[in-house]
Amino acid sequence: MKRVMDALNERKVMERMPVLKMEIDYELMNLHEAMEQDDQEKMNITKDKLEALRLEWITLQQ
Repeated sequence: MKRVMDALNERKVMERMPVLKMEIDYELMNLHEAMEQDDQEKMNITKDKLEALRLEWITLQQ
């Protein structure tokens, strides 16, 4: 049973990684746009989102 659960979890991780990468890329584009507009509020919000995505990426890598 443990092997089945491990296999399911690994599959979920493998499916989530490409989506997570796209989300990070999208937020980086948003950050770039906010920097060009010198929008501090949008920059801070985007940085917070990127930090959460970064932590999820690290968690999935383990």
